[in-house]
Amino acid sequence: MKTVFVAGHRGMVGAAIVKQLEQRNDVTVITRTRSQLDLTSQATVSAFFAENAIDEVYLAAAKVGGIHANNTYPAEFIYENLMIEANIIHSAHANNVQKLLFLGSSCIYPKLANQPMTEKALLTGTLEETNEPYAIAKIAGIKLCESYNRQYGRDYRSVMPTNLYGPNDNFHPENSHVIPALLRRFHEAAQRGDSEVVAWGSGKPMREFLHVDDMAAASVHVMELDNSSYQENTQPMLSHINVGTGEDCTIRELVETVAKVTGFSGKITWDSSKPDGAPRKLMDVSRLHALGWKHTYNLEDGLQHAFDWFLANQDNFRG
Repeated sequence: MKTVFVAGHRGMVGAAIVKQLEQRNDVTVITRTRSQLDLTSQATVSAFFAENAIDEVYLAAAKVGGIHANNTYPAEFIYENLMIEANIIHSAHANNVQKLLFLGSSCIYPKLANQPMTEKALLTGTLEETNEPYAIAKIAGIKLCESYNRQYGRDYRSVMPTNLYGPNDNFHPENSHVIPALLRRFHEAAQRGDSEVVAWGSGKPMREFLHVDDMAAASVHVMELDNSSYQENTQPMLSHINVGTGEDCTIRELVETVAKVTGFSGKITWDSSKPDGAPRKLMDVSRLHALGWKHTYNLEDGLQHAFDWFLANQDNFRG
């Protein structure tokens, strides 16, 4: 029996990882809420690790938000994320925790990285300005893991997910990401019997989306790879692994699939005066495939699963 600490268990990814691990009979999962354990406090985190015999850590805790939040609170985004990862990674090492998995973000890659984005693109160009502080913190997390591995022989690994969606996503009407925002908008339009929904942009940009249960399964897979397989497919100073589907779709295809899943039968109109953003964002997942893992949800099935969860929990998203 091994004891596993999942930091950030109330977040979308952390909750999915806990669900995966709780299906196992050889794992005891430890979690703490924010009120029980302030991850930005070095003394508190150090004491927590000293008091609990932990074998493995999944570091899914982070301060996250959309473009507006990142632009409004850049100091909080860089400070809190740096503190969380530094405290957990160092305390894990200080208490002889040999295995840890750090969850990052695809925003670590340069704004103009070649598509699809390979792990080698890290630190090769300028980051997207709107979330640079958050990206810098996530890059620091990768380098913390690599540095403890190189100096102390730890087995601290990093995974970088593409755009995630699914149960426990944020469906708030103002500050949710694209998939939950679309699912809610089209559902409410269908409920009202609207004849038309206006979508932003041209619909031409390409994006990649991964169901959070697939992300959790990939995280456990990477964590449990034997060391020789992991080291054969990574490098000591380029050790992170992209997690995604390796497949993308146009925003138009995404919107049409959301309309189908939510039962909206009206007209979709495109407002091309609104910005499109980058033409394409796709992860190269050949490293992950070489390590024996591939996603299971296709987009329509994944959207249906996310929508079913929203319907069952929509009372929590009023307003």
